[in-house]
Amino acid sequence: MTRFCPKRRLLSRVECFLYSSDPAVTSGWQKPKRRESLTAGSDTASCVVPTRNCKAKFEMTGSPSDVPAEAQAVLPGQDAPWFPKRWTIVVLCFFSFLLCNMDRVNMSIAILPMSAEYGWSPATVGLIQSSFFWGYLLTQILGGIWADRFGGKVVLGFGVVWWSIATMLTPVAAKLGLPFLLVVRAFMGIGEGVAMPAMNNILSKWIPVSERSRSLSLVYSGMYLGSVTGLAFSPFLISKFGWPSVFYAFGSLGSIWFALWQRKARSSPSEDPDISEDEKRHILGGNAIKEPVSSIPWRLILSKPSVWALIISHFCHNWGTFILLTWMPTYYNQVLNFNLTESGLLCVLPWLTMAVFANIGGWIADTLVAKGVSITNVRKIMQSIGFLGPAFFLTLLSKVRTPAMAVLCMACSQGSDAFSQSGLYSNHQDIGPRYAGVLLGLSNTAGVLAGVFGTAATGYILQKGSWDNVFQVAVILYIVGTVVWNVFSTGERILE
Repeated sequence: MTRFCPKRRLLSRVECFLYSSDPAVTSGWQKPKRRESLTAGSDTASCVVPTRNCKAKFEMTGSPSDVPAEAQAVLPGQDAPWFPKRWTIVVLCFFSFLLCNMDRVNMSIAILPMSAEYGWSPATVGLIQSSFFWGYLLTQILGGIWADRFGGKVVLGFGVVWWSIATMLTPVAAKLGLPFLLVVRAFMGIGEGVAMPAMNNILSKWIPVSERSRSLSLVYSGMYLGSVTGLAFSPFLISKFGWPSVFYAFGSLGSIWFALWQRKARSSPSEDPDISEDEKRHILGGNAIKEPVSSIPWRLILSKPSVWALIISHFCHNWGTFILLTWMPTYYNQVLNFNLTESGLLCVLPWLTMAVFANIGGWIADTLVAKGVSITNVRKIMQSIGFLGPAFFLTLLSKVRTPAMAVLCMACSQGSDAFSQSGLYSNHQDIGPRYAGVLLGLSNTAGVLAGVFGTAATGYILQKGSWDNVFQVAVILYIVGTVVWNVFSTGERILE
């Protein structure tokens, strides 16, 4: 019978003591071997270091496959990379969302010189801004179905390439005429429409629940930093090279991202040959790997009140968010009398605030979960902040009279809005991780409808009323969303 005793560390070298009643086996301190490199009957088959507790002795009487589970872990540093593979996926998703919003918000800056050149009215500007959402709406649920069936890697990669091409075609379409521009903007929306469902699908497979809020917050902060980057660089590019330059410059970046994505990403840990067994066990948390979804239980999904809470709350949230995303430069220019460059630079502040507070909210949420607060309560707390904060600051915005206070209110509104990433935006993976792509596609379809109607309606409201009326509608919807979310949402898994 062969046994081994605790490991010892000498001069940064880890060894374990092997002793045996079998005279053919040499006793003594030996260097541990990786389990996958062992062969049945090998003298070194017993020298496998336990994961945490080195006090126990394990009897080794069979092949390496008989090694107790807790003794099968490899040594840190021998198999695991210095940067976890799951966070490589998170970072790549972060940059895809950065590009997503860079390519989206450049129109909100370029629309000012474009409307002056082509003589567009506010209603036409609203139509152009909303045309993006026509295509974006089409691929929300489809993107979720494709991602759940074929994997998030393929679908997200397709989306980035598609919208990058559409971005670069925008100047050509504008010169051809308004109908062509509307079609190209809708085509761009088709590409960006699959991004969120595909990302939600891939992270539901790669990220354990203990890291869910902060990983999603980091990815979504890529959208906010994309707005920061787009709004900061667009005025410079326009002033130096003309408005078409922003579409050519930003659109071309998608090819760089796609090359890295193809090389580094996989749809799930089970498909990745480079991931360590240690990290794979950490991700799965004892759960079995499930086959890709072959059919969607629509009736079951739509029968759940918490799913409808997601859908309604997403609509209420996105009405205010998309108004600020698409109309903020115009507000700064027309109401606060900032010039084009000032409008672009000052629009950076609210989105930068969102990027910071999204990650703060993510860490707070994961910390609360780690301390034993129920996931349901965590999601309700974070989303209540994400609704009531913007409602308060937009109400205050209609009463301030100085540009500095108006910018501050915008920043505070968006900063508190960012807590939604740890609320409703994390909830799809809570209630149905296997259908995370479809669930986000459903709720974000409602969010896109809010973008379509809200962005277009703002143009008409401004022709008949004022910015105060625009903000009042958003505040009412924030309050409705707060009530619905706190009554009907849950953080428990309801779909297997």
